Amino acid sequence: MSGPSKAFPVSWDQFHRDCKALAWRLAGSGKEKPQWKSIVAITRGGLVPAAIIARELGIRTIETVCIASYHEYKDQGELDVIKGISADMEAGDGGAGVLVIDDLTDTGATAKKVREMLPNAHIATVYAKPKGCDMADTFVTEVSQDTWIYFPWDMEMSYVEPISGLKDG
Repeated sequence: MSGPSKAFPVSWDQFHRDCKALAWRLAGSGKEKPQWKSIVAITRGGLVPAAIIARELGIRTIETVCIASYHEYKDQGELDVIKGISADMEAGDGGAGVLVIDDLTDTGATAKKVREMLPNAHIATVYAKPKGCDMADTFVTEVSQDTWIYFPWDMEMSYVEPISGLKDG
């Protein structure tokens, strides 16, 4: 598997706007206004968007499912379920009324794993790649499969060489 060829850096401001856009979509309108009872955040990437969406939609019950899929911040590898969803959330209605939130669906493997746990939940991601689009019920922005998204929590402010390679000065 070759690495991504395109970079998509996302600032905190942009990420916040995109999360609010996702919240607007999830809020619905009129007769189609859904009643979400809880959120399951897929850690770690789903924690920040889950907090924003919980605030915007007035949801107080937040659970986590801890699944590691990216190793060494390079390629998506085998899924490792570190912490599952609480038994009471899985029992009964299969996750009806539950929002599952993640930052990105890449290949859809993580979403598929969570869908096995909560077959009736609504999976929402901020960003989606073509291979993972079908696993997300709602998303805001689609990016190409060969794009690596640099999330704001993965970046620090530092000098970057100009494209021309010439230094100012």
